[in-house]
Amino acid sequence: MKDFRSFRTINQSLRDGNLSCRAIVEHYLENIQKHDHLNVFLEVYADEAIQHAEQIDAKLQQGKAGRLAGMVIGIKDVLCYQDHGLQASSKILQDFHSQFNGTAISRLIAEDAIIIGRQNCDEFAMGSSNENSAFGPTRNGVGENRVPGGSSGASAVSVQMELCTAALGSDTGGSVRQPAAFCGVVGLKPTYSRISRYGLLAYASSFDTIGIFTNNIEDNALLLEIIAGQDDFDSTVSHEPVPAYSQQLGYKGKARVAYIAETLENEGLNTEVKERTLQAIDLIRKDGHEVEAVHFPLLKYLLPTYYILTMAEASSNLSRYDGVKYGYRTPHAHNLEQMYKISRSEAFGEEVKSRIMLGTFVLSASYYDAYYTKAQKVRRLLQEATFKILDSFDFIVLPTTPTTAFKIGETASPLEMYLADLFTVQASIAGIPAISIPNGKDQEGMPIGLQLMASNFGETKLLAFSNYLMQKII
Repeated sequence: MKDFRSFRTINQSLRDGNLSCRAIVEHYLENIQKHDHLNVFLEVYADEAIQHAEQIDAKLQQGKAGRLAGMVIGIKDVLCYQDHGLQASSKILQDFHSQFNGTAISRLIAEDAIIIGRQNCDEFAMGSSNENSAFGPTRNGVGENRVPGGSSGASAVSVQMELCTAALGSDTGGSVRQPAAFCGVVGLKPTYSRISRYGLLAYASSFDTIGIFTNNIEDNALLLEIIAGQDDFDSTVSHEPVPAYSQQLGYKGKARVAYIAETLENEGLNTEVKERTLQAIDLIRKDGHEVEAVHFPLLKYLLPTYYILTMAEASSNLSRYDGVKYGYRTPHAHNLEQMYKISRSEAFGEEVKSRIMLGTFVLSASYYDAYYTKAQKVRRLLQEATFKILDSFDFIVLPTTPTTAFKIGETASPLEMYLADLFTVQASIAGIPAISIPNGKDQEGMPIGLQLMASNFGETKLLAFSNYLMQKII
């Protein structure tokens, strides 16, 4: 079968009658089985996917198929898919099945997308390597001793290794963009509130965003166009109209592009990543766009602000998992208090427990103002500084990650792991859209990512410019 990395190609073959949805699903199922050792899927909906494919084939013959007919999608194990398992890769949600579809999932199904399975991730989306899962780490398909990034690492690998056409993940501080960079695929974090969070398990509610993995910009734009927009189930979602992103991918005119000098001068930045980023900046300049270095002296405050706030929100959001109504309950408790304590201690992983405890600490009466309140004030300063740059420029360009994918088990301390998010948390703190596109490889063949950020609800120009740039780089 052909290497179908573009939905346009798949869709055209379906329309021409040269391919069936069933054949597409069988192709992906064969690949999933072949690459089972990468530990990408926690559950594969094989029989169900084939059944849906046959139904869509019938719709195609009748001319009634939806816009995503033939697109096979994997979903991160934090998205609600009715009557299917949902665990956030955690023991605490053992045997839990979702009672409803999240809004993004409903919109995919309505357009005849086929959901092929749920995918591994860092437990409750807390991690940058996909090593924190209760089901073991996912391996990077390019280097099987390397991490795929996190927390949506398995979703990135599924697109990288052609186990599905596209995948949905979640991005709180870079959990779509960072694995996209490590795996050499496209990863989009849209503007906060652009996509409804209804049906997305909460980690840090003021940061969480559903993101999209694809092999190209066109597929990403089409999926965003379908799943974005107003939703009665989410009071925080934006009512901004949803443009036809996939129809506006030709970038016109000359862009004003900024790059943050401090990111390229950072001592943690890998030499090869720096060189590829500078090459991309030079390419943009030579193509006639205005490129200028800007300063962001608040860079050092990004990570501490992000982690204080997200840990605080996590401690609150994860308090609902107590072993009472659903999920794991310890057999070792003799009273109610023991049931709470022991259930959570046995079922949560070390990283999740660490973040809950730190979040509880910064929210405590004695330290609330010293940490949480101060971090909220700094977040506002970081947002304003970012918005100020984007008032003068169309885009900010920077590396997606400081390094390429590191080896499994190589990063020992939490601090080293948190530094992997150094360049992605800015867009999350500001709530602006950001995308990672492939930007070549290092000497060991590991992918490098280039990140672009734009103003709130600037996805139309962000996708168009990324499409133009990706064609230039490739």
